[in-house]
Formats: sequence, structure tokens, C-alpha cells
Amino acid sequence: MQVNPSFRLAYVPGVTPGKWARVWGERLPDVPLDLLAVAAADGERTLREGTADAGLVRLPVDKDVLSAIPLYTETTVVVFPKDHWLAAAEEVTLGDLAEDVVFHPLDDTLGWAADALPGRPAISRPETTADAIELVAANVGVLLVPQSLARLHHRRDLTYRPVVEAPQSQVALSWPQERTTDLVEEFIGIVRGRTVNSSRGRGAGQEAAPAGSAKKKAAPQRKPQTQKAGGQPRSGGQKPKAAGSGRGAAAARRGKPKRRG
Repeated sequence: MQVNPSFRLAYVPGVTPGKWARVWGERLPDVPLDLLAVAAADGERTLREGTADAGLVRLPVDKDVLSAIPLYTETTVVVFPKDHWLAAAEEVTLGDLAEDVVFHPLDDTLGWAADALPGRPAISRPETTADAIELVAANVGVLLVPQSLARLHHRRDLTYRPVVEAPQSQVALSWPQERTTDLVEEFIGIVRGRTVNSSRGRGAGQEAAPAGSAKKKAAPQRKPQTQKAGGQPRSGGQKPKAAGSGRGAAAARRGKPKRRG
């Protein structure tokens, strides 16, 4: 019994592959798409070890081993309690955080250098972003993250604002260079918005409908009328009126109407 191949796609927290997964299901219904959620720090390792065929990960990745297509760059925000004074601002600068404890979790996705992080350092680094969110909710400090992670860890007692001049996180589609398969090419086409006919993967073999299938049936042409000697048509059409017939001729025979006295 032959088993249909599947395509394994890893994705890190904050990335939502749903829209691409729907297109995959429509385009390749015979190939299951297996979604694999991995920690932010495990995205590259998952691809290196072959646990996934491709992944939606955060840059940077090792370009000597992995290929990567940047997809989008996220806005960086600062997360804080709703009653924090920052809530009055529309956007925040790094200087605004000078008096706050700014957490630097071990799974940081912004690539902060230890000496570049704004604000006052915490006593220790939280192990995960989720742990740092709990500390922010306890009103111990604030946290800088990509906007998607702020939404992922949303709480009613917390809010966030965009931060200008802060590092930003870039999401990319990545896969091992030595395993650029037809299915990988198919997914590349999906994230790039290629149509089925322009795709380089399996979907490219689908044939378009015959060129004449959508054409409407032409209306039959009328046969040209031929005339008999004497000017009468052989078939169809109205006979030409003889000269002197009709209302105009009758009026002419009666002459001009007389004026009433």
C-alpha cells in the first residue's frame, strides 16, 4: 500500500501559517500538511535535523546550511500594565524606558546585546517570554517583544505601545539547502503568491481548459437574398411597394384639400 507524501512545516510562536495552509489544502489536497509548533530557539535546529521540511522562523539563520526568504518585518512594542504611565503615549522611545526594569528573556527574539538593552536590567533573565509576561503583570517591569508575541500573550491587565528606534524581528521561510524538493518549491510559490500555472512545483502540471471551450456558438448567418427578374425576392422579406401605392399616392390622386369657407 503506497502512502501519500506529507509536507512538514515548522513555525515559531507569533507566526500564523493558517492562510498559507488553506491555500496548500486547495492546491494539493492529496498531500497532507503537518504543522509543527516549535519554540523560537528551536526553529533552526528543527530544520537542520530534518524534523521539518521547511519552517516559518525568525532571522537570522545559518545561511551556509539553510536557505531563507524574508517574508515580513514586525513592529516592536513594549508591554506594560494598563495603569502604567506609558499608557498615555501613542508611541514610546527607548529613552522613555530609562527608569523601568526591562526584562530580557532567554528566548529573546530581538537580538538585544546585554549592554544595549534600554532601562534597568532585571536581577535575572526570565527563561521564556511567557515567564517575562507574568512578571510584567506583577508590575515588576516591562518587556520589549515583536507585536505578534504581545498579541499571543494578551492579558486584560496588560497593554502595549510601539517603540521607535528599537530592533525589529524579521520572519522568513527557511529550509535546508540540500533538500529543496518539489514540495518546498510548491510552498515557496504559495507564500510568494504565485498562481497554479506559474508555480514551479507539482501544481505546474495542471493543464488549462481548451481555448475554444469558453467561446460562444456563433449565430448562423442569413443567406443573401437573390431576386427574380422583375425585382421580386425569391424567399423571405417584404415585397417592395409599387410606385403609386399607399397613402401618399391616394392623397396625390385626390388633389389638394379645399379650404373651408
